[in-house]
Amino acid sequence: MSKYETRLAELGVTLPDAPAPAANYVPYVQVGNLVHVSGQISTKDGKFLIGKLGENMTAEDGAQAARNCAISLLAQVKAACGGDLDRLQRVVKLVGFVNSTSDFGDQPKVINGASDFMVEALGDAGRHARSAVSAASLPFGVAVEIEGIFEIK
Repeated sequence: MSKYETRLAELGVTLPDAPAPAANYVPYVQVGNLVHVSGQISTKDGKFLIGKLGENMTAEDGAQAARNCAISLLAQVKAACGGDLDRLQRVVKLVGFVNSTSDFGDQPKVINGASDFMVEALGDAGRHARSAVSAASLPFGVAVEIEGIFEIK
């Protein structure tokens, strides 16, 4: 078990199989030592986490959805690394999209769910640049979608 997977296990997290793409795109593209992971949508136990922040979800609910997106991102990175998550050097950047009402302004608090998880799971390698953006809607009505760029060896 990799050092990162050992830490994930300590957190009670087992990485799922990398989710398959839902349309005509690939789940990740490697360019040099960077892996660009397509947007991962909020799911739990194989079901979509549906909702709109500021309407029927709180920032805390959204942060949990973002955390689940981060888990899917790491599952994609593990797949890109041929199953060896120890090849991960660092999280470079996350871009989070929050399905929210026009008056909801806590997108950063929502995406903190992913950012905090990356640091908790990966230590300094989890520190990253980031954007947190409001979206009028997201695929399947999910609450959060996050894409990421990761450096691997």
